[in-house]
Amino acid sequence: MCHCNLASASELVSRQFHSKHGRAYLFNTAVNLSTGPREERMMTTGLHVVCDVYCSKCMWPVGWKYELAYEKSQKYKEGKVILERACVVDISPTTTTTTTTINRASSGSGSGSSEDEEVQDIIGEEGAETDSDDY
Repeated sequence: MCHCNLASASELVSRQFHSKHGRAYLFNTAVNLSTGPREERMMTTGLHVVCDVYCSKCMWPVGWKYELAYEKSQKYKEGKVILERACVVDISPTTTTTTTTINRASSGSGSGSSEDEEVQDIIGEEGAETDSDDY
């Protein structure tokens, strides 16, 4: 685990996204990320131009960034970042409200209820409910 800070809970837009590794969260902004090349990718909600994002410290793939949405209803995603739940861990809300990277092999499935409760403790109800996007 490198525990590099990636995003703040205050930047959370939605917890209602899905990726090839399970749950994923949409953030307005994220930090300490490197981006891969832009590519068109068909997702549940249509064709998008995205680039994969990697932790800039350990270069572990942690999600993707929406560069362009072709459908008008999906434009709100442009410039926003998806972080895959299986690739990140939350830091205790008593110390800080950031999401950090974690090695996927160490994280388990990411679908345990105690983990979900912990996420709600950190994120609360700040995230707006939106549609999901499987990748």
